[in-house]
Amino acid sequence: MISIFLKEVNEFLDSLIAYVVIGVFLVGIGLLMWVFPDTNVLDYGYASMEPLFSLGPYMFMFLIPAITMKSFAEEKRSGTIELLQTLPFRDSQIIMGKFLAGFFLVLFSVLPTIIYYYSLSYLSNPVGNLDTPGIIGSYLGLIFLGGVFTAIGILASALTGNQIVSFILAAFLCFFFYAGFDAVAEINLWADWSYYISELGIMAHYTSISRGLLDFKDVVYFGSLMALMLLFTQLTLGFGK
Repeated sequence: MISIFLKEVNEFLDSLIAYVVIGVFLVGIGLLMWVFPDTNVLDYGYASMEPLFSLGPYMFMFLIPAITMKSFAEEKRSGTIELLQTLPFRDSQIIMGKFLAGFFLVLFSVLPTIIYYYSLSYLSNPVGNLDTPGIIGSYLGLIFLGGVFTAIGILASALTGNQIVSFILAAFLCFFFYAGFDAVAEINLWADWSYYISELGIMAHYTSISRGLLDFKDVVYFGSLMALMLLFTQLTLGFGK
């Protein structure tokens, strides 16, 4: 698993697309935080990282599929997927190695945004007047969300041998699991079932953690969804046969 993890990370960081994708993500978040009139904290007048945590998931829908799109799609296109399955690795090691590599790259992309915390802390009046526990909770929510989106991206990559198709499919699935259930729940049709439908989606659990409340049911939800996506990946690839 470690060898696959290192191979995936090195291959991604050796390509130009890695720095383009990460650069676009960070520039986009920076513009939303500091420049765009409807979202920047300077015009808002309140020391808050809300733009990052409310709009970050939508930026993730493009960042993470770009990171994961070649995980298995490239192996299938080049024909090396069969060779990979004959190596002395367990199926779980192959999938987890690729998943952890993608997750690490997501964390690597998010890490520079900590600069925004220190910038806001310095600009606030008095200095340091920030809701630090809430920000920590929001970062935890973003990390859990990154893990789920990575697992979805790995599954999408396993479903096709084309990286572009993998990217589009992953972006769609990430959007559906994040906001789709809430949109369906808002249809005036479900009555008392609307709450339970929205609870199936990611947004309700992400919002809960982002408030600084780390509920066990939310952790179980994210962990279960990641495990389910990786299990579907294994079934899709036919590993273990």
